[in-house]
Amino acid sequence: MLTVVILTQNEEANLPRCLAGIPERYPIAIVDSGSTDNTLTIAQERGCAIHRNPWPGFAEQRNFAIRQCGIDTPWILFVDADEIYPQAFYDWFEAKLSETHSIDVLMVPSVLYLRGKRLNQAPGYPIYHPRLVRRETTRFVRNHTGHGEAVLDSCRIGYSDIPYEHYFYHGEIIEWMHKHVGKAAQEVQLQPTAGAVMTTRGRLSVLLGRSWLRVLARFVYHYLLRGGFLDGAAGLEFALMFTWYEATIYLQAKAGNWARSAV
Repeated sequence: MLTVVILTQNEEANLPRCLAGIPERYPIAIVDSGSTDNTLTIAQERGCAIHRNPWPGFAEQRNFAIRQCGIDTPWILFVDADEIYPQAFYDWFEAKLSETHSIDVLMVPSVLYLRGKRLNQAPGYPIYHPRLVRRETTRFVRNHTGHGEAVLDSCRIGYSDIPYEHYFYHGEIIEWMHKHVGKAAQEVQLQPTAGAVMTTRGRLSVLLGRSWLRVLARFVYHYLLRGGFLDGAAGLEFALMFTWYEATIYLQAKAGNWARSAV
């Protein structure tokens, strides 16, 4: 009834734990975009089906998995290599959802872990992502950020109250910053995709635009309004990281405006 799809690129540090959390009864398809470490060896040892496709973006890579990887189960669960779904989620799927025809996409909440510490406040929960999809009726599109993914509003949407664990950051700050400079460049112009499902956060982000006030607001939101201070040092670190990210978006937007005005 269910195939698990994992998108990978150099995930040897994360993949073993991710695979260990997936029940043996489910087939696993790896869609790799050019790993040069032991990622594919680890996947082969688990018996995963391996497919290769140069990275086109999250939405396009998920569509590649749906349409071109020979998956024939009705449902597909997308799990990133740094994520773990609890056994309770799989049990709930088998008991409640596997035979239903009432939804096409299940929005699943996440819980973030920074350096292995669970953040109970700072991110501002719930944070939903379209992760469990009906193969025959679902297609992904890019969301308003330009790098994330959304599904079309023609899909029937459901919501789970069982979160997955996202171990998004282990302390590799330079690598994280390099990655997010690229993401920031894509977020300079927020352009919602016509007909795509948008979260409340997404709609608010587009409404606020690219004011410098967003930089200050990002810190206030995560650390004060959402109670990040209750997460201790990890909450402060999270708030500072994403305030830096917001500042990076703002500066790239300003640089683009200055360049255009100089022409």
